[in-house]
Amino acid sequence: MSKAAIIGGGVIGGGWAARFLLNGWDVAVSDPDPQAERKITEVLANARRALPALYDRGLPPEGRLSFVSDIAEAVVGADWVQESIPETLELKHRILPAIQAAAGPQAIIGSSTSGFKPSELNAAGTCAIVAHPFNPVYLLPLVELVGDAATCADAAAILRNIGMYPLTIRKEIDAHIADRLLEAVWREALWLVKDGIATTEEIDESIRMGFGIRWAQMGLFETYRIAGGEAGMAHFMAQFGPALSWPWTKLMDVPEFNEELVDLIASQSDAQSGHMSIRELERLRDDNVVGMIRALRRTNSGAGGVVRTHEASLPDPGERKGLPITATRQVPVSWTDYNGHMNEAHYLEAASQATDRFMELIGADAAYVASGRSYFTVENHLRYLDEVRAGDTLTVTTQVLAGQGKRMHLFHRLWRGPVNLAATVETMLLHTDLSTRRASEPRTPIAEALSNWVARHADMPAEGAGRSVGQRPGGSG
Repeated sequence: MSKAAIIGGGVIGGGWAARFLLNGWDVAVSDPDPQAERKITEVLANARRALPALYDRGLPPEGRLSFVSDIAEAVVGADWVQESIPETLELKHRILPAIQAAAGPQAIIGSSTSGFKPSELNAAGTCAIVAHPFNPVYLLPLVELVGDAATCADAAAILRNIGMYPLTIRKEIDAHIADRLLEAVWREALWLVKDGIATTEEIDESIRMGFGIRWAQMGLFETYRIAGGEAGMAHFMAQFGPALSWPWTKLMDVPEFNEELVDLIASQSDAQSGHMSIRELERLRDDNVVGMIRALRRTNSGAGGVVRTHEASLPDPGERKGLPITATRQVPVSWTDYNGHMNEAHYLEAASQATDRFMELIGADAAYVASGRSYFTVENHLRYLDEVRAGDTLTVTTQVLAGQGKRMHLFHRLWRGPVNLAATVETMLLHTDLSTRRASEPRTPIAEALSNWVARHADMPAEGAGRSVGQRPGGSG
């Protein structure tokens, strides 16, 4: 079992703890704040609700979480130590040597610093790298890595295994990459508020109703490449490049950061979202992020592509009661209706995912489909037996009832948690030649694999099966 030590349990440290813990790592947290355990427990509650909802396959079993007051005790035996203490260089110069003295040689020491360079962090002779994440750490995949090349390469491999996207920066620079871009937007936004051009809410609307959505999938340069039309980026640069010399922005000026400006920003922010608690805002943010990343999964774009890659590396769930587990996942909020229950359509979606997985088990996978053959669903019979809610773990087992000739007859059981049978879905499929769109015999390896599963499941009961599926006229199809 791998172990991570989190030094500093604030917003970022708590997010790191959740990211490691929910990916099967043991996590030790050290923070002098007497409220640290409560705060991290609340962050974990949100993370448990959100992170698994990104995936169509179950994450590994959670690791063990512990809270210790002593830094040396926290880091002993750790494979990864993440320093997330306040952004004060003097404080980091005290804490990082203590971490390095107690950690073993195998430990990667990362700092969550958003602004300091590795040369500044390691002025006291330590060997930490910058591992700068983005909030919420348990959902957003980006981590900026800066420092020793070999250490960053090792760190990147670990981070990919917990579903993150490491971006190794070529040269150290103050504030790295992303925060430099954010700083430019932040400065301009402060001027817009100070000068009375817009409120905090209006500025946020300009982002989330427009370019924020574009950036989530394509970033900056690819977005502008499209803006250039068929002529591409060169045309865009020629058309809009002269605007760089126009007095549109105040990026070289800084508004005086005084009490008046702070009060103005804070009062507008309170008016904008003060009706919701921080935890409520976090849950709203998480639900929206999950929905957007899941949308990006479909096209393998941006953060959605990172989730798909990570999901492919997750272990096969194995069997349950002699039947293959063909789907295991946490139910996302987007699968529920106004009653808080899982919507009818998503019972079928879960069963459809199980069917696709079983097709992979017999060799009728993406390569087989690309070769011009597949199975098409022609009939389903669904029984609803128990309520399923957001956050529940849904596990699907698949039994093969028949598999002769062109037909494949499956019986999916959908389990809520360890013992509650929530639904059964009986599915009849016909093997199809994609070039003619007509039923056809499967290729020999597929037929043999299917027959083996039929034999394995021949003596198993299938209560609730056979009520309507397969009673179609026309013999064997």
